[in-house]
Amino acid sequence: MNIQAKPWKRPEAPKMILAIRLQAMGDLIITLPYLNHLKHLLLPGAELDLLTRREVEEIPMSINLFNRVYSIGGGRSTAKQFLHAAALLPAIWMRHYDVVIDLQNNEVSRWIRKMLIPEAWSEFDRFSPLAAGERTRQSIEAAGLGSSLANYSFNIKDADASWHLLRNNGWDTSSELVVLNPAGAFSSRNWPLENYAVFSNLWLRQFPKTQFLIMGVDRIAAKAGFLEEQLGVKVINLVNRTTMAEAFALVQQAKLVLSEDSGLMHAAWVSGIPTLAMFGSTRSDWSAPLGNHTLLLDSSDLECGNCMLETCKFGDVHCLTRYSPEFIFEKALTLIKRL
Repeated sequence: MNIQAKPWKRPEAPKMILAIRLQAMGDLIITLPYLNHLKHLLLPGAELDLLTRREVEEIPMSINLFNRVYSIGGGRSTAKQFLHAAALLPAIWMRHYDVVIDLQNNEVSRWIRKMLIPEAWSEFDRFSPLAAGERTRQSIEAAGLGSSLANYSFNIKDADASWHLLRNNGWDTSSELVVLNPAGAFSSRNWPLENYAVFSNLWLRQFPKTQFLIMGVDRIAAKAGFLEEQLGVKVINLVNRTTMAEAFALVQQAKLVLSEDSGLMHAAWVSGIPTLAMFGSTRSDWSAPLGNHTLLLDSSDLECGNCMLETCKFGDVHCLTRYSPEFIFEKALTLIKRL
């Protein structure tokens, strides 16, 4: 690990802490269980704030974790982010943070941290070949605030809304929910869609009181439609019908999440939900879900594994097609039985 830090040394506990994470939604979500644990370590009256990007502020604002959530615009443009950060800086500076935990460690976040002149700080290790969750944990611990662990239990501000959304879209109110998430960004990260249907039928034989929940955006709409045709009323199709915060709340209700590499996969494991993740070309040492409630099948055992290519150079995505629905079903049973 290569973590730069100035740990908290004063005998009294800090009262004001700022965490910074400016990356994509999945990257932000990974920080939440560790910041959740930190919040529970703080003394009464101490405050934990978050600075993030406007595009990904919705989920942290939907949970009872942060005292304030600040966000900057500018998209992925570093120059525009600097402009937005400069405009926001006076309001942040007025909070007089004792500790800044920089979980981004880029030009913008480092500049903000230096401008705030905190008593203590730490910076995320961007390059070590460890899972992002572990690097987050160690970065928080390096700030000198005590041992860092993961707390997977979140308090959703409007939890009832997720139940209403399910009931209004076909949930029979008694079936358990299994989330199917064929949402890998590239073909090299996609398990064959037909396998999801076979897996689902195997699952129904064992657990007939089950419905399968599918959430996401346009790029998986056709996949959701196919599974709806195959499984009928056993599918709750919420593609393009949820906000990011609603999807995060809904995944809390799942008995199991079967997922390719995506933001929703991270939303599941950081919530303590049994998560069976199937990684194709993804670099698994960085993106792996953590915890005893997760099971990762990746390509690191193959000579071509972790290739990060968008299209399989062999044309068959054999890092994922080697997994039959029967094999995945048995792995899923093993996962839920050990919890």
